[in-house]
Amino acid sequence: MATAAAAHTTTALYLAHLNPVTNAHVEIISDLRDNSDSVKVMPVVFRNNGAEVNSRSFPFSFEARKDMLESVFGDSITITSDYTFHTPFKRYMPPLLSPMSWKLRKQILRGVDGKYFSYTGDRAEGYMLRLYRLKPRVGKRKPVSAASVKERMYEAAMRDAKDAVAGGAPADSSTAGAPSPLLHSSLWVSDVPDSVARIIASQWDVVKRFAGAEDMTARIAGMKFPKQA
Repeated sequence: MATAAAAHTTTALYLAHLNPVTNAHVEIISDLRDNSDSVKVMPVVFRNNGAEVNSRSFPFSFEARKDMLESVFGDSITITSDYTFHTPFKRYMPPLLSPMSWKLRKQILRGVDGKYFSYTGDRAEGYMLRLYRLKPRVGKRKPVSAASVKERMYEAAMRDAKDAVAGGAPADSSTAGAPSPLLHSSLWVSDVPDSVARIIASQWDVVKRFAGAEDMTARIAGMKFPKQA
């Protein structure tokens, strides 16, 4: 009976960087939740000898991103680390021919019963998902990107550093009551949910660490990987 019931359910798969979670991500996941029986969200993770690899492009850990998602959706979605790449990343190339890439597909589908589809806002990514038989649905790309939010965060961190050196204070107190004065006058705040902004504020040391760092990212077959691993 359980198997028969599962055959009639549909799971939406969302593989994304989510670094950080933005209002656009929330809109996408909310739509998926409203139009499927369950949603499995997989923030991408890169590991080197078991340790997560973070960089300017991928500053927040899986656990931080999971906290961001849970702060918005609670337990109404499933969040897993099944979209994880292990070094050396070249083992996943070339796509379709690499046994590791098919192992990753099996990981992505772990725990998924019945029908499923994957969502992407990128046509090139949709093509790759189709090759791996992940049944993609290509949506419209949202105007707010995590990359632009990150850049605004880094700009805010650099301004905060300059203010601290100059002994000045942030000019705008529109975010009064926020857990960190570092949120003041930060344009990125309006592009993320309030609960996510508070988590980012609690992780501001991470933002400061990568604000002035070189972007150690390589793009292979349309996918971004950390260079240093």
